[in-house]
Amino acid sequence: MNNSTDKRRRQDALIKRYGNPGALGARQRLRMFGKRAAWIGVVQGSYLLKRLFDIVASAVLLVLLMPVFVGVALAIRLESPGAILFRQTRVGRWGKLFTMWKFRSMYADAEARKAALMAQNEMAGGVTFKMKNDPRVTRVGRFIRKTSIDELPQLWNVLLGDMSLVGPRPPVPAEVDEYSLSDRRRLEVIPGITCIWQISGRSEIPFDQQVELDVQYIESQSFWTDLKILLKTVPALLFGTGAY
Repeated sequence: MNNSTDKRRRQDALIKRYGNPGALGARQRLRMFGKRAAWIGVVQGSYLLKRLFDIVASAVLLVLLMPVFVGVALAIRLESPGAILFRQTRVGRWGKLFTMWKFRSMYADAEARKAALMAQNEMAGGVTFKMKNDPRVTRVGRFIRKTSIDELPQLWNVLLGDMSLVGPRPPVPAEVDEYSLSDRRRLEVIPGITCIWQISGRSEIPFDQQVELDVQYIESQSFWTDLKILLKTVPALLFGTGAY
């Protein structure tokens, strides 16, 4: 028997043994099933823990922060006419559309004036629009943006399940239309109020680096990672690093 024939027979034996799950022994099939079940249990358990924490934390914060909500609402109404809350369609996990809420930080005609300002976009990459001295932002708006108070109504989105406390920021549909295939990895998880790049420089971080940080979070996310990000969010808000 030559070497080539012997090698072919060994390959055929390996294919028959491992290429067909039915050829595995009962003990091997049980072991594979156990590993699969354990993996599914870990993933689902992590999701349930994250969701439970989101529900409890958002409900408690909505109650405790009610005086802040009332004060900000009065300040917005006194400075400029228009709605107190700003709602916008955002893209969530796997492309699901939902309504995201924020305190209004701009004048009522802000969207109509945006087209005239697009040439002054200061966000590297051009996918999102950011401008440090945006003339559409009110005085109250500058303060609540600097401290991210304008994002607090999104606790309601967290309670509903559209968002999480921690996760990539939800984009608007127009931004998603400009995403590359690699950018779309951001849509693999539930979006959040805060994320890695928001505690690392916020608006000063270019778009492509935001994507990298979001993917880094997706690939290594855990309950403890979320807690660390939440704890680091507090000083980031107090000092207003990179916010405008």
